Amino acid sequence: ALDWSGSPEQQPSSSSSLYQRYKPKWPIFLCISHHRSNPLMTTLKEDEGMPQTLSPTSMFTPCSFSPHLHTSKEDEQGGLIFQDGNLTSASLDALIQHLIPTTDYYPEVSNSQLFIEPHELLSRVCHKCIEQQRLDDPVLDKARIRKFGPKILQLLTEWTETFPYDFQEERCFHEERIIGHLKDMIHRIAPCDEAYWKKMNQLLQTLNQKLATLSHGQEGIVKINAAVSDKLVAFKSKPPSIQREILSVCSDPYTLAQQLTHVELERLSHIGPEEFVQAFVHKDPLDGTKPCFSDQKTSNLEAYVKWFNRLCYLVATEICMPAKKKQRAQVIEFFIDVARECFNIGNFNSLMAIISGMNMSPVSRLKKTWSKVKTAKFFILEHQMDPTGNFYNYRTALRGAAHRSLTAHSNREKIVIPFFSLLIKDIYFLNEGCANRLPNGHVNFEKFLELAKQVGEFITWKQVECPFEQDANIIHYLHTAPIFTEDGLYLASYESESPENQTEKDRWKSLRSTILGKT
Repeated sequence: ALDWSGSPEQQPSSSSSLYQRYKPKWPIFLCISHHRSNPLMTTLKEDEGMPQTLSPTSMFTPCSFSPHLHTSKEDEQGGLIFQDGNLTSASLDALIQHLIPTTDYYPEVSNSQLFIEPHELLSRVCHKCIEQQRLDDPVLDKARIRKFGPKILQLLTEWTETFPYDFQEERCFHEERIIGHLKDMIHRIAPCDEAYWKKMNQLLQTLNQKLATLSHGQEGIVKINAAVSDKLVAFKSKPPSIQREILSVCSDPYTLAQQLTHVELERLSHIGPEEFVQAFVHKDPLDGTKPCFSDQKTSNLEAYVKWFNRLCYLVATEICMPAKKKQRAQVIEFFIDVARECFNIGNFNSLMAIISGMNMSPVSRLKKTWSKVKTAKFFILEHQMDPTGNFYNYRTALRGAAHRSLTAHSNREKIVIPFFSLLIKDIYFLNEGCANRLPNGHVNFEKFLELAKQVGEFITWKQVECPFEQDANIIHYLHTAPIFTEDGLYLASYESESPENQTEKDRWKSLRSTILGKT
């Protein structure tokens, strides 16, 4: 279990020592080998630190670089700008060249969707490989190709595994082109080793299976959302017979916390790293009037945010539904125990959703109900998720969970499910606070390296296999149980505990008229 007190003294004292054993891979944005001795001949060295989530004020400087970098001498090699041996900026062409494997060099996988379409990037990579390895020559240097072949296959394999959605979208518009690039490359090197054809077929088969799995998950989410929408229309009043309460489905808070973790990890598994790129392509302000997501490219990310909102409303509905004060207090205490177990598991997203649901006005106004609740544990939970200091307490607990995950001996200890809305906010401000390109036209590689660290950590967390036994009945209830709208919650709250002032009385009268058809 994580430290329940949340005291900083209980957490690791040094963020650098906390993350020493973690070597982040750079699977997103322009994430290529950034440590230089000879940048075209060496692979990425062991990194000394793991990404932290910083506050916007501590994350940025006016010139878009970390202050310590400006005290060192700048060095340039082939369009790549280095400071203190670290790649900080480069032209797009130089970065693409840096992505090309050779007989002696292999890069970390990269993605540059903010600057170039995936099919175009693959085309340029394959074209440069053909030129540099002289794959158009009538007679190939078989010895050299046998060194180069495994590296290009590895690059293509990691690309399809890390960014399968690149190929899903391209199937609609550029299927022949993008698959043709893959096959053409293998056709050119296959004469040197027939095993390359077998490996390519395995790559395409694995890609098809992964896309089918992801597509099935998306269809399931759509069906669940449709079922919920249908039930919302009919569920406008408060008769207790209209649905089962959560306690009749699951009375054990530990079991419910485990099933919530199942739902969280299953939904996280469908979110691809490219969705974080697409989420902020359009620079819409966070004013609540414009979505920052674009079309269907972030459907899984949006579905996950909707799941958080549904869980908030489900918790509030379950609390407001019972007619008797004692039963409502019992439901509140039950969810407090569920939230505490979510904290111990490392499921911070469900934890915050439960706390948010209990803090909704229709629930918090039930003073007579709360007077029957033992609130000490609830106050501790609120303290853990207190937004003060840019969510300092939560970030401390998250670092503790991340440290536990690094040293884990079981899948249960590996679970880290971050408060997702805050993660999105951090990435948004990092993206908006730094320019994509520098005044000289170079790509601001340092910015994308930091973005890659944050998203890369998330990718590691979402790949954890849930260790708890799945209960289909509970999960079905979580996905499909009818929930009150905001007006429905207020009406149920007023029906449970009478309005205390004229404003509440007027709203109660209005809601009874519009929802129940009563005066």
